[in-house]
Amino acid sequence: MSASALPLPANPALLHLTQADPVLAALIRQGRPIAASAHEDLYLALLRAIVSQQISTKAAAAIWRKVQALFPPDGYPAPAALLLLTDEDLRAAGISRQKAGYLRAIADFAQQDQLDHAHLSQLSEEEFTRHLTQIKGVGRWTAQMLQMFALDQPDVFPEGDLGIQNAMRRHYGLPETGRALLKRMLEVAEPWRPYRTLASKYLWQSLDNQPG
Repeated sequence: MSASALPLPANPALLHLTQADPVLAALIRQGRPIAASAHEDLYLALLRAIVSQQISTKAAAAIWRKVQALFPPDGYPAPAALLLLTDEDLRAAGISRQKAGYLRAIADFAQQDQLDHAHLSQLSEEEFTRHLTQIKGVGRWTAQMLQMFALDQPDVFPEGDLGIQNAMRRHYGLPETGRALLKRMLEVAEPWRPYRTLASKYLWQSLDNQPG
């Protein structure tokens, strides 16, 4: 049976994406089902995002375990407790001085009640990004990852993500670079609305499914 003859998925998001874009339809049919993300503690998700910046997933997991060990008995780095730690305490867990400053900035933001899940989940992508990027060390990409995974918001498209760029270059044959590439990616992704988050997750998954 050809790909075009396969039955269309019943899920509304998958149905929309497969009908809107034949390239994406092929990736979805070749890929593994993607489950919805769990709604996470935004404060905790931000801390983990900073810990994970610019290091491997394995190294990030090991450092995060050491950070949790600084907060007995349950391993939860409550803002007040985190703000009491010195650079040396955090350095012993593998956190650089720069990242220690970022973690404190997140804890301070949380103490000011600026990470309320119910409120932030109602903001638009741009409003959410503007709010979170007030925190030193938190950029647009980090804000988008939180929207996609911690809040499970359906229509986020991280055009600045290197993996998304690589996947779209490969599957859509995009020759552009720089700003021209970002512009083309946004144009290609426009028909995916209002399900650009799920489309992006299939693009990431496609990098695991093909060599190089």
